[in-house]
Amino acid sequence: MIRGLLAVTAVMVLCAVIAGALLWRDYRALVHAPLIEGEAAGGVIWVEPGYTLASLSSTLETLGLTVSDWRWRLLGRLNEPVIRVGEYRIRSGETPLGLLERLERGDVVRHRFTIVEGWTLERLRAELASEPRIAAELSGVSDEDLMRRLGCETCFAEGRFLPETYQFVRGDRDLDLLDRAYRAMQAVLAREWQDRRSGLPLETPDELLVMASLVEMETMKAEERERVAGVFARRLERGMRLQTDPTVVYGLGDEFDGRIRRRHLRTDHPWNTYTRHGLPPTPIGLPGSASIHAAAHPADGEALYFVARGDGSHHFSATLAEHNRAVARYILGRE
Repeated sequence: MIRGLLAVTAVMVLCAVIAGALLWRDYRALVHAPLIEGEAAGGVIWVEPGYTLASLSSTLETLGLTVSDWRWRLLGRLNEPVIRVGEYRIRSGETPLGLLERLERGDVVRHRFTIVEGWTLERLRAELASEPRIAAELSGVSDEDLMRRLGCETCFAEGRFLPETYQFVRGDRDLDLLDRAYRAMQAVLAREWQDRRSGLPLETPDELLVMASLVEMETMKAEERERVAGVFARRLERGMRLQTDPTVVYGLGDEFDGRIRRRHLRTDHPWNTYTRHGLPPTPIGLPGSASIHAAAHPADGEALYFVARGDGSHHFSATLAEHNRAVARYILGRE
């Protein structure tokens, strides 16, 4: 009888071992198998506060990447992962264990937001507001209050944010991104002001920023930036009005319909450099670092005028007579 009991026990143990081995095989088949095979498209998951491993496996099952069963519960018991909040992209060839390691590291998806040279602050704020992955906290906040929040209560807001590509993660605040762009601009402006050419007709870094915005808005050609800055610098030195069209357009705001008319040039406002001497009171857009450098290092020369050729480049002239001939050719179409 004892022998019979031992035999039954041995069979039961053997069955248990076999069953355990099979279950362990099934478990390993889950945790070590890729969630996505080959080049198949993955998915993006958003891990919210309070997210559990059960929530994760359920989300992955919804995406068709796994089966949410006992193996995920065992995976949680064996690993006890700390799942960090954020947005994660499921990578090709990634296993559940690999995904858990990234969730514990907080290896979240990083997005890019590009501030483009020549944008106005109004355009920048509109583009930020249209980015759904950035938390909007500045809706209804004035430009003046924005600068107070950035720690520069007496600063004008226009032109203060460096055009660059900035990385962010889903849920970052618009104020945080603008704070980074503001501090980046401050660093570039301080460096260029320190290294500026001697004898510039500019008294402060703020004036350098204004000058850089004029350069930015007047030319798309990298090789022309310092020449344009040279024309502006010489006109300031000689007490000539700058007479640059983008300042007129900026002052018109929403009234501008895409075409500058003579009456616009004669309509006085603080930014109209046809009716007023010197620099406008603020920048007229966001200058890039190259335009700031050009404004701090204007090219030498005799040119006091320039006119657009229609191909993105400009004709530079030293005399009014030469300039008038260039206007007749390139603007009025007279040879």
